[in-house]
Amino acid sequence: MSLMLFAMGVGCRISKYILNNLLDKFIFLEFSLSILCGVSVALCYWTSTFTKSTGLFIYAFSILIGLLIGAEIPLVTRMNGSYEELRVNISSVMEKDYYGALVGGILFAFFALPYFGLTYTPIALGIINFLVASILFWRFKHLLHYKKTIKISFWSITSFFLIFIFVVKPIILFSEQKKYKDRIIFEQQTTYQKIVITQWKDKYWLFINGNEQFSTFDEEKYHEPLIHPAMSLSEQSKNILVLGGGEGLAVREILKYKDVEKVTVVDLDPVMTDLAKYNPIITKINQNSMVDPKVNILNKDAFTFIEDSEEFYDVIFVDLPDPNSVALSRLYSREFYSLCRRRLNTYGIIVTQASSPVHSPNAFVCIIKTMESADFTVLPYHNNIPTLGEWGWCLGMKKGVVSNKVLKEKVMEIELPPPPTKFLNRDAIISMAHFGKGILERKDKLKVNTVLDPILVKYYKKGAWDVY
Repeated sequence: MSLMLFAMGVGCRISKYILNNLLDKFIFLEFSLSILCGVSVALCYWTSTFTKSTGLFIYAFSILIGLLIGAEIPLVTRMNGSYEELRVNISSVMEKDYYGALVGGILFAFFALPYFGLTYTPIALGIINFLVASILFWRFKHLLHYKKTIKISFWSITSFFLIFIFVVKPIILFSEQKKYKDRIIFEQQTTYQKIVITQWKDKYWLFINGNEQFSTFDEEKYHEPLIHPAMSLSEQSKNILVLGGGEGLAVREILKYKDVEKVTVVDLDPVMTDLAKYNPIITKINQNSMVDPKVNILNKDAFTFIEDSEEFYDVIFVDLPDPNSVALSRLYSREFYSLCRRRLNTYGIIVTQASSPVHSPNAFVCIIKTMESADFTVLPYHNNIPTLGEWGWCLGMKKGVVSNKVLKEKVMEIELPPPPTKFLNRDAIISMAHFGKGILERKDKLKVNTVLDPILVKYYKKGAWDVY
């Protein structure tokens, strides 16, 4: 965005060298802008199949579009100068430009992106520029100097958009498919994220924004360790809260416990939870857990929900995406864990997925330290998940209720089954609760993650993810 704004400044400067036939050149500018906007995403997707340096194309489009946008306002102001005095002219043009920015931002966030997705949204934006130029062409044709050239351009661009609307989807799908090893059987851009499901033989993968969420090849090695140690350790399991986990696999494991009376699932994206309720592939995997009468689904922000909640829970599961952004890191902050602590019963338990102790050990240990700073006694544990790598979780109980040593002993004494599991047993739990040298010892060197100091993002991004 900064580079684009800089390019807009350069475009403003260049516009002063446009000396005559301003309306003609403004129409040409809008035509050019419509083409650049329309093809930008499709071309970036297409080039991503041949090179990893897609940033070069993204920045190139940002600069070119910025140059053209930057030239718009000066040209409009100069054309309007014949009809209004300077003080009125500048204020009215800039006023409408800023109003348009608000309207455009609202339409993009709440209408274009959710309904058109990244495939057709840039085309729609390009067509708006094209329509503006077309209206000016037909309305003020008598004032133009290059009528024939503009008319040819008009019909050429009209034909281009009519064709491009039909070919852009195959281009995007071709490029999207190249990013995944297996066949894409479902993809949708929601208001919040890009959801993709792929299939290989009888196995399925779910990806969100290109990151694997689970694979039916080994998802039990993630979801069983997430759920069963806490559920087996908890003195009662009547009221359970799941933050995230909108695909319903964690809920599937929770419902194996007969004393569960209520499960509240808080997931931001309604498209994800609807898939979990109605998509035949996902419902087969989660065993229809999300339509169980015990389950209550709320599409809300997890931080806001826990902040406003007045209920008390026996177990809270935090099954959210990795803290790879400032927005997500607040869901791993001291403030967030403190809010969770307030909503736990006296002997309640919290479990959070905590990234990888191997690929991002600083992030993993930072989460441990942050939970401890919110007055939890914390037991970290880990497991190898073939399609994800080594993964970690943190189980916490309120300080004063149990010591670190006793908590670890209690977890290692858990007997499984019941309930029925595909992977987890007592030996697996014992092995998961132990770490080798060099991971947990780094705690004193790391900072606590807070809302005002989201250091966790830095730790996470400096992890050795490319190794896996």
